Amino acid sequence: MDISLLTRQSEYAWRIEPTGKMRVPAIIYASEELVREMDHKVYEQVTNVATLPGIEKAAYAMPDAHWGYGFPIGGVAAFDADRGGVISAGGVGFDISCGVRNLITGLTVADVTAIQEKLADALYETIPAGVGSTGYLRLDTDEMDSMLSGGARWAVERGYGSTTDLDHIEEYGCMPGAEPEKVSQFAKKRQRDEMGTLGSGNHYLEVQRVTEIHQPTIAEVFGIRQNEIVISIHCGSRGLGHQIGTEFLRTMAIAAAQYGIELPDRELACAPINSPIGQDYLGAMRAAINCALANRQIITHLVRQVFAKFFPQNELRLLYDVSHNTCKVEEHIIDGAPKRLYIHRKGATRAFGPGHPDIPQAFRDIGQPVLIGGTMGSASYILAGTTEGMELSYGSACHGAGRAMSRHQAMRQWRGRELVDTLAGQGILIRSPSLRGVAEEAPGAYKDVSAVVDAAHQAKLAQTVAKLTPMICIKG
Repeated sequence: MDISLLTRQSEYAWRIEPTGKMRVPAIIYASEELVREMDHKVYEQVTNVATLPGIEKAAYAMPDAHWGYGFPIGGVAAFDADRGGVISAGGVGFDISCGVRNLITGLTVADVTAIQEKLADALYETIPAGVGSTGYLRLDTDEMDSMLSGGARWAVERGYGSTTDLDHIEEYGCMPGAEPEKVSQFAKKRQRDEMGTLGSGNHYLEVQRVTEIHQPTIAEVFGIRQNEIVISIHCGSRGLGHQIGTEFLRTMAIAAAQYGIELPDRELACAPINSPIGQDYLGAMRAAINCALANRQIITHLVRQVFAKFFPQNELRLLYDVSHNTCKVEEHIIDGAPKRLYIHRKGATRAFGPGHPDIPQAFRDIGQPVLIGGTMGSASYILAGTTEGMELSYGSACHGAGRAMSRHQAMRQWRGRELVDTLAGQGILIRSPSLRGVAEEAPGAYKDVSAVVDAAHQAKLAQTVAKLTPMICIKG
């Protein structure tokens, strides 16, 4: 990106002044190096978002921002329904409620190293992964609708985990306002056999070790200790969420013109929040959020079953579960007064600061756990939300490393078998049904996750608590 197009507000904040049809400025949070490495499409997309009706304050891009569909991935924007604000399926993304949950094991690195190969094989055999992967559940019509209404609560009621898990899940495991009847039969059909599966792409299950502690006091509250083992699960709403996104993008592309909304890019297809189409999408999207929450809850249960075979006395405690492809109604302070806004986070995670009532009581004094996924060969991070971030980005932060090149480019540069062997030499065991998928997700195809996390920390969007490095990675 050409930084001459930007005004530097601080070392880690860059502003694009409103021009043309922009209603508000655009702000990018990143280091100078990360901004320079961003594709110019990020500039185009974040400024296009700033033209949409009813947008508040600014259109934001996180440190991991890269080219997406309509909105940049790493994009955040808030809309006021009372001022004609819109909702955009492209501003949520196709993998609705894709997110990360972390489990605390209390195990040491030595505990896992002793059985690393066997544990990797057992996890791979138990958790279905890959394109079109199917799980052990088969949902009939009634159960599908119950799942879409109940989310992780539905899963817990059927024996997948315990009620204590729900306290540590965003929305306490169930997104209110879900309307299963707004989800097409085809979307439901796609999901009927996919509950409890990882899927493909950048989704994964990782056994990780804590290699660095940056904030000891917060880490102690989270239960994170140096050289202990944590587990990260990264997946979303699978075929159902993708189908909802596909269908509503088509509908919104037509509706935008009908409502007199001039789109700078067709991919920004949207509809007024208070329109029938806007409300239908909200109902369907919330159902997809519940699908993702239930999916991660079932996978958690399967992981616990595997670990129980090797460590019968061990309990895997849920630290937190947070999504990063959503639109949620939240109250934020605008011009000194609270206002209800529809916050789009696409490839961005909620990162509420200390004192927020939606944070579990155990974390309320220190801020929400913010879970940042990395690559199978680098690192992931746990951060905590900040007071400053509530003002800077509606309590939002980056969600991962962010791609630096396309999957096709990665395929031309790496071979899956070589990557698996190289990572094994580094003590990282990869299990995947697709060597092509491994090549597409090569660590070198992503930005430096440590640089991205440092930028989020320095910009005060969230504060770094701990660094995690992989030992086992189950990839789709």
